[in-house]
Amino acid sequence: MRGFETGQTVVRRDVHRSGRVWSEHALRVVADTSEALVVACPPGAETRWPALYVKARVDGDRSVRTEAFDAMATGVWELAAVAWQETELLLRRPPTAWFSVNAF
Repeated sequence: MRGFETGQTVVRRDVHRSGRVWSEHALRVVADTSEALVVACPPGAETRWPALYVKARVDGDRSVRTEAFDAMATGVWELAAVAWQETELLLRRPPTAWFSVNAF
């Protein structure tokens, strides 16, 4: 099976059980081996999150963030573009896993 090239940009999408995209992250491939796909998300990377998350960050009001979970339960939300901020993120995903281990 062909893997990703080191340095290549890939997109991680978190998909709700309804089939709708919940979030997207532009990631840079660090390594793609038989043991794991390792990708990085540096500050400034393009992301799309639920608009209510973005509003909570801009307003500094964490209570708005809980509204996003209510929206997830109904299956109705909008995505908004925002830059990843403050931390570097490294994700490691074994080839057959439905999860990744994230280091901030």
